Amino acid sequence: MSPEAAIAGLIAERLAERRVDDPPLVLGLCGAQGSGKSTVAARLAERFAGSAILSLDDLYLTRAERQRLARETHPLFATRGVPGTHDVALGIATLAAIARGEAAPLPRFDKAIDDRAPMSTWPNAPEHCELVIFEGWCVGARPEAEEALAAPLNRLEVDEDNDGIWRRYANAALATDYPALFDRLDMLVLMMPPDWPTVLRWRTQQEDALRRARGDGTGVMNDAQLARFVSHYERLTRHIWAEMPDRADLCLRLDQDRGLASWSVRDGRRLDEKWPGA
Repeated sequence: MSPEAAIAGLIAERLAERRVDDPPLVLGLCGAQGSGKSTVAARLAERFAGSAILSLDDLYLTRAERQRLARETHPLFATRGVPGTHDVALGIATLAAIARGEAAPLPRFDKAIDDRAPMSTWPNAPEHCELVIFEGWCVGARPEAEEALAAPLNRLEVDEDNDGIWRRYANAALATDYPALFDRLDMLVLMMPPDWPTVLRWRTQQEDALRRARGDGTGVMNDAQLARFVSHYERLTRHIWAEMPDRADLCLRLDQDRGLASWSVRDGRRLDEKWPGA
């Protein structure tokens, strides 16, 4: 069974339980960089008519807003991704509009210019949407305990956040701002790579593909830049792996090739080919 088929089975079961006048089912799909969650989300949307995809990556603050955050709080916030760099209110408003049955505009962020795309280019969710797939590397995450933040985790934190200002601000944002967004999830699926080195390897593969596509390598990171970049997300990713599996509706443990190695379902039922839609 593929990760996509496993998730589809759970979605089909949940959709079958819903009444005609219920709001759309909101699936939270959490997975580390390179785990294939965007591809899985797209395939799920093809399987289920009346679906919309909302990516956490499309909710980034504008470039100007992040630059101001970097000046006023910590330079590391110039890099998008960690809690504190998203427009949480925009995400809440988008999900609320979809829940009302509206053909709501779905935000889009243009990574090529490191800024939000013009609203005129945003696609719309279908009216009376039945399924929203909300995917992102830390969707559904919970904050760390304060004592866990004391010691730097990696070289980035040692060299650029030794006093902990950046990681504590991100953690505080996750504790105060993001619950109102993540509370809108009806179900949560976690896609877990085998280990942290695999995350870097998968992310390197993505960068290599981008380099081939662009030819001249413009805007593509070298190995050292990429290692530093993914270090921004290591702390929270490891925390997610430690605390989310026991509360996710479905936890999919991936193998080195992004295949499904093992799984667990929160209510203890067996996940097998008999699931509807699997």
